[in-house]
Amino acid sequence: MIETKTKQSGVPEKPNARDSERYAETKSTCCYCGVGCGVIIESDGERITGVRGDPDHPANFGRLCTKGATLHLSATPATLALRAAHPELRESKAAPRSRRSWDAALDHAAARFAATIREHGPDSVAFYVSGQLLTEDYYVFNKLAKGLIGTNNIDTNSRLCMSSAVTGYKMTLGADAPPCAYDDIAQADCLFIAGSNTAWAHPVLFRRIEDAKKANPELKIIVVDPRRTDTAEAADLFLPILPGSDIALYNAMLHVMLWEGLVDNAYIAAHTEGFEALKAIVRDYTPAFAADLCGVPAEDIVKAAQWFGAAGAATLSLYCQGLNQSSHGSHNNAALIHLHLATGKIGKPGCGPFSLTGQPNAMGGREAGGMATLLPGHRELANPEHRAEIAELWGVDSVPEAPGLSAVELFDAVHAGKIKALWIACTNPAQSLPEADKVREALARCDFVVVQEAYADTDTAEFADLLLPASSWGEKEGTVTNSERRISRVLAASAAPGEARADWDIAADFSRRLGIALGRAQQAAAMFPYVRSEQIFIDHAETTRGRDLDITGLSYARLENQGPQQWPCPTGAASGRTRLYVDGVFPTPSGRARFVAVKHQPTAEAIDARYPLRLTTGRLRDQWHGMSRTGTVARLYSHEPEPVLELNAKDMERRQLKDGDLVRAKSRRGGIALRVRASDTLRTGQVFLPMHWGRRFMDSAGANALTIAAFDPYSKQPELKHAAIQVEKLSVPWRLSVLKKVGAGGTAIMRSLQPWLARFTHATLTLAGRDDPVVVFNAWGEPLPAADLAELDRLLGLDDPLTLRFDDARRNIQKRALIEDGELVAVRLAGETAAAGWLKDMMTGKAPLEPVRRWLLAPLAEPPAGGSARGRVVCNCFDVSEAEIVADYRAGLDLAALQEKRQCGTSCGSCLPELKRLQGLAKQAA
Repeated sequence: MIETKTKQSGVPEKPNARDSERYAETKSTCCYCGVGCGVIIESDGERITGVRGDPDHPANFGRLCTKGATLHLSATPATLALRAAHPELRESKAAPRSRRSWDAALDHAAARFAATIREHGPDSVAFYVSGQLLTEDYYVFNKLAKGLIGTNNIDTNSRLCMSSAVTGYKMTLGADAPPCAYDDIAQADCLFIAGSNTAWAHPVLFRRIEDAKKANPELKIIVVDPRRTDTAEAADLFLPILPGSDIALYNAMLHVMLWEGLVDNAYIAAHTEGFEALKAIVRDYTPAFAADLCGVPAEDIVKAAQWFGAAGAATLSLYCQGLNQSSHGSHNNAALIHLHLATGKIGKPGCGPFSLTGQPNAMGGREAGGMATLLPGHRELANPEHRAEIAELWGVDSVPEAPGLSAVELFDAVHAGKIKALWIACTNPAQSLPEADKVREALARCDFVVVQEAYADTDTAEFADLLLPASSWGEKEGTVTNSERRISRVLAASAAPGEARADWDIAADFSRRLGIALGRAQQAAAMFPYVRSEQIFIDHAETTRGRDLDITGLSYARLENQGPQQWPCPTGAASGRTRLYVDGVFPTPSGRARFVAVKHQPTAEAIDARYPLRLTTGRLRDQWHGMSRTGTVARLYSHEPEPVLELNAKDMERRQLKDGDLVRAKSRRGGIALRVRASDTLRTGQVFLPMHWGRRFMDSAGANALTIAAFDPYSKQPELKHAAIQVEKLSVPWRLSVLKKVGAGGTAIMRSLQPWLARFTHATLTLAGRDDPVVVFNAWGEPLPAADLAELDRLLGLDDPLTLRFDDARRNIQKRALIEDGELVAVRLAGETAAAGWLKDMMTGKAPLEPVRRWLLAPLAEPPAGGSARGRVVCNCFDVSEAEIVADYRAGLDLAALQEKRQCGTSCGSCLPELKRLQGLAKQAA
C-alpha cells in the first residue's frame, strides 16, 4: 500500500514516481450538493487515498469546499467499517437480522413483494428513492415500479427540496428547465439571492459570486433571508423578511417596477400571457403594505425593485430551500420568476431565474421521471400520449394513470397500513421527513421494509426487515446532472466493500426475480437486460429524443472525451445549450411564458401564545444531510461540534437563558432537548436549528421531530422551513463527558456508544481532531448507576489497572483518565465536566501532557498551564480557530496579513465569508 504525501490542508498530493505503478487517478464528481463539482480521486489499487478538485471540470475548475476536499477521509478503513457489507434479513419484527446470500435475500424480497401485489394490488407496494442516486439508478427503479409492477408509488427525497422549483418552472416557463448557467454569475449586474445561504450550502458557487464582485465592484448583491447568514453578510442590500412572506415581497417589487416604468412591455406583449390578471393583484401590493407583511422597510423594497429592474442591467436570481420548503412554495417560485418575465431578464447573458439544486443528482432524477407524478423525458403522468410513448419504449401494455403517492402521502399511507411493502434506497426518511416520530411509527408498522443503503447504522436502517448493501461514492459508475443542466460522467475508483453492489444492479436483479415470482419472467428479462450502466444510459437518452431535454447526442464516450455537457444536446449537436429561451419561445401550448395570479399566503402553522417562536431549519457549512458520510470525518465537526438551537439574545434574556443552557424545544408534534446559543443573525421571535443531527448522533430524531407535514398543494413539498415552537429551560442534575482517542478503531467505539444516547435527557455523540480522531460523548440527565458507569468504563478501556481515578461519593462525582505511552487516550468525567474542553484539545494534539498531568481530573475550565480551550475551528483546511483569528485581527492584522500568517481561506475558501465577518466585528470592537 503506498503512502501519499499530504499538504498542510489535508488535500493529498501525488505520490512520487516510484509509486506510479500502483497509483491511479480517476475523474468523477463530488457526491454532496448540486453544484456538481468535478473531482480527481486518487487510489492505490486497493482503496481511495485522496481527492482533489478537477481543474478541467466547468462546474468548479479545481475548487472544492470543506466537505468535498475531505471526501477521501470518508473512505478510510475506519469509516468503511460503518458500511453495510452483506445482505441481512430478519424473519420477524422481533428477531435480529442475520446474514444472507444475495440470491436468498433477493428471492425473499421478490416473494414478499409478489405475494403483496397478488393479495392487495400493485398500489400496496411503494419505492422511496434519492437525489443522491445516479441517473441510471433512478431509471431502473422508475421502470420497475411504473413499468413492471404497474404502480406510480415511487417518489424521492428530492420531493423535500426541489419539487416546488420544478412546479414553479412548469407553471411559468412550461418545463422543468433552469434557463441559466454558472457563467451568468460573472456577467450579471445584479444578483438576487433568495432563501439560500449559498456561502454554506453551495460554497464553490459562492466563490464565483466573490470573484464576480471583485471583478465588478458595481455588481449589486441583494439577499433575501430571515437570517443574517454569511451570504447575507456579503450583500449590498439585505432583506430579512419574515418566514412565509416571499410572495408579498416579489409582488411589491413588481408593483414598484410597474410604477417606475421598469417593466419591459414589449417583451410581455410578445412572449407572455396572463399579465393583466397578475397586474390587477399587485396593484394592492404597495411597498408600505408589503413592508408590514414582510417585516422590512418599504424603502428597501423599492431599492430592491430598482436594482433588479434597472434598464439595461443583467439580473440573475439564485434561490433554494427558503423558497421551496413552504406550503406555498410553487407560488413563491412563480412570484420570483415573474420579475424576470416582466423585465425581460431571461434568455440573456447574466439573466434568469436559477434554482440551485440541493442534491448531486436531483436534476437527473427529474429527467428520468423518478417521481410519483412524472414520467421519463419530462413527460407528464396525466398526459395519455406521454403514457403511451413510455409504454411503447418500455414494451409494456400501459403505464398506470393514477398519480402515485408523494413522499409525505406515501408515509402516511404506510402509517395507515395501505402500503404493505416498502423499498427505500439511498435515503433516510426516519430522519429527513417532517413529523419524524410519526414516520418512525409508520416504518415499525409496515409489513415488509427493504432498505438499500451504503451505511448500516442510519436511522432508517433500524427498521429494515431486509438490509441490502449498496456501493457509494468512489465505487459507482454512471451519470449525474448538476444545477445548470450539466451532465457529468461518474467513474469508480475502487471496489465497494464486502458484497455491496451498484444500486441499479440490485434493482435490475430484483426486477428479474420479481418477474419470475409474478409469472412474467420473459417480460422482466426483456425489460431489464442490463449488465452495464451504459446500457441504461442509452435507454434513458432515447426517452428524451425530441423532448426539451434531448440528450441523444451524448454518450459515455463523449462525456469522457469532451467533458461534461449541458442539455439539450440532441443528435448532431456540436455542444449543449448554455441558455434557454433566447428566442423568447417557451415550451407551453401557446409558446408564451405564463404569469400566475399569486397572492400572499401565511405559513402553514401560526405562532400563538403557547408556541410563540418561529423555527427555521437549515444546513451547516461542513455537514451534509443526515451525516451518514460527513459524520464519519472528525475534522468536519470542528466548525460546529453539536446541534445547537440559536435564539436572539432578547429571547434568551426573557427565558433567563445563557449560552450552553439546556432547553426543551417543543412543537405541536413533539419535543427535543438541546443546548442554546445567542445569535445576532436572528430577529426576536425566531430560532434556528440545523437539520443534520438524528438518532445516530443525538438522543432524538432532531429538527424533524418538530417540523410539520403540511405541504404545497401543487408540488407536494412539505413546509420544512417553518414551525411554531416553544422553548423552556431544563434543569438537569448531572453531566457526563467521555473522550476516547480511537485512531483506526473509531467507528467501533461510536457504534458501541450509540445505544447510550437514549439513556439521557440530552446526549450527543461526535468526533473531534484531525488525523487522530477522538470520540466525544456528552450527556445531561439523571446520574447513571454505578454498574452502568462500570460498563461504560469497560467499553472505553478505563477498567485498566493503570487508570487514574477520582471519586467524590458525597457530590456524586467520578472521574477516570488513562495515559498510554505518554498520551492521554481516554477520559470519563461524571458529575463535573468543566475540564472536558481543554482535555479534548490535549487529546487531539493541541497541548502537551506533562505540564498539566497532575491536573487531569481537577475541576478546571481552563488548562492550568495558561491559555484556553481552542474552541471553534473556522478554517478546516489549515486548522485555524476563531480565537486565533480574532486575536490576530485585534493585533492589527488585516485579512491579507492573516492569510499570509495562517493560510486560512487560501485553499477551499469555504471560510472566507466568516473571515470577513470576523474582521468586521473586530473593527467594530476597536
